Amino acid sequence: NVCSCPVSMHSLDGGKRDEELVLPINSSLSVTLHQDQLKTTTTAVISKDFTEDRIWLNGREEDVGQPRLQACLREIRRLARKRRNAWDGDPLSSSLSCKVHVASVNNFPTAAGLASSAAGYACLAYTLARVYGVESDLSEVARRGSGSACRSLYGGFVEWQMGEQTDGKDSVARQVAPESHWPELRVLILVVSAEKKPTGSTVGMRASVETSPLLQFRAESVVPARMAEMTRCIRERDFPGFAQLTMKDSNQFHATCLDTFPPISYLNAVSWRIIHLVHRFNAHHGDTKVAYTFDAGPNAVIFTLDDTVAEFVAAVRHSFPPGSNGDAFLKGLQVRPAPLSAELQAALAMEPTTPDGVKYIIATQVGPGPQILDNPSAHLLGPDGLPKPAA
Repeated sequence: NVCSCPVSMHSLDGGKRDEELVLPINSSLSVTLHQDQLKTTTTAVISKDFTEDRIWLNGREEDVGQPRLQACLREIRRLARKRRNAWDGDPLSSSLSCKVHVASVNNFPTAAGLASSAAGYACLAYTLARVYGVESDLSEVARRGSGSACRSLYGGFVEWQMGEQTDGKDSVARQVAPESHWPELRVLILVVSAEKKPTGSTVGMRASVETSPLLQFRAESVVPARMAEMTRCIRERDFPGFAQLTMKDSNQFHATCLDTFPPISYLNAVSWRIIHLVHRFNAHHGDTKVAYTFDAGPNAVIFTLDDTVAEFVAAVRHSFPPGSNGDAFLKGLQVRPAPLSAELQAALAMEPTTPDGVKYIIATQVGPGPQILDNPSAHLLGPDGLPKPAA
């Protein structure tokens, strides 16, 4: 079985109240990005001939004993066993004793703060469920791998409800609006660094939960009202409200990182220049036309509407001149070239940086949830259950 899963960019994120069950201290919202530009593709095969579970990520074999990976496998097999007991004579019952081989590839940098683990675990849960014949809500399975993964199981705009039960049964993802709801919304990912983060998001959030009073205050006193307001903005397609809340929440998330002891800093000098660029661009227009958000990494996710994309890309090109990859600076959706007016250039008041401050831009939009890939050429594993040689 092979499927592809989307990347989702989230806001109102917090830490975990239960690390083992991966239960959050507050609810959160995400936007699922289109798989034409960003996706994880996963193939899973079970066979009585396999002697052990094995997994390959981006062509390299990884340790299948990772606790979160094992938690996913255990949970999906538990659900499969439960289903078999309910349906005696199920032809899939013999599969439970079989070992599984899994191969997964991302078409974007894996550890640079682009939510790759969320897409990866969503894809793993979805593909394993098909292999083992599990048809129940997969929120819990995906969440065991990466909390954010449960949101990548849906398209459009998705809420991860924190839930209240200690067993986490009510900590699930629910779609707020489908991908077709806001067709004008566009997303630009400004890739500042494709390097692995010095502090991983799981380790960082654990430290924040343990040491940041601001994080606790945020979860209890700020996030609930913001969740309600963000949901309203999405449903009413209120871009200025959505944009301002997105930026304020990103800033507060990074404030909790600085409030962590020792402090964590995910943003770098280029990230800060992007923040200033967005605010000056909006001030020039006298309206909130562009918003930024940063996850646990220096890369910026920009939200805007389709009629603003070309001008903002021109502003980015001016402030962060492309390096030697000029032709490949803009990937994804087509963006028509637009001139940068002298007035806007003056309002930005930013001298161009040395080339390569922003490595490249990925232009995308809101997209659907997991997709089954029927084309045999998309399969990552060959008939022997091993990764196909790279073309």
